[in-house]
Amino acid sequence: MIRGFHPLLATLIKRWKPETHTFVLPVGEVTVTLEDVAHIFGLPIDGEPVSGWTDSSSDFVQSRSMAIFGREPVLNCNSKSYIKLGWVRRIRDAEPLDTEESIRRYVRCQIFFMLGSTLFTDKSTAYAHAKYLSLLRDFEWIHTYSWGSACLAHLYRAL
Repeated sequence: MIRGFHPLLATLIKRWKPETHTFVLPVGEVTVTLEDVAHIFGLPIDGEPVSGWTDSSSDFVQSRSMAIFGREPVLNCNSKSYIKLGWVRRIRDAEPLDTEESIRRYVRCQIFFMLGSTLFTDKSTAYAHAKYLSLLRDFEWIHTYSWGSACLAHLYRAL
């Protein structure tokens, strides 16, 4: 969450043109590009698409969380497909980091936390969608996804 930039954000919101995904400024139209995302976030823009089938049932979320985090999550009461980020942060910080598997769980927690709190945020800043869990299952594949492309697509959809 950006704090202290309300006048700037309010101005940008007023100047957003959803038909062309551009900001209309006195100097012309500008937009956020894939290259901007790559430079700002340092995310890969080439690679496997961030997609796939997800099951939002609580059983799926519970079992996938056990596989990814080694624990069952605290789910959002209103929607069983959202996981509380505070819980993810607590279990990440409790990892002993004494085995390779413990380190992998720590890294998965950190990545999931960043996906939900920074890259793919929504109105809720306390929860992240469980659909990203499937992408974290195979540890060796996490770096192969085009996270930058997905981030830009999410940004355009949110605007």
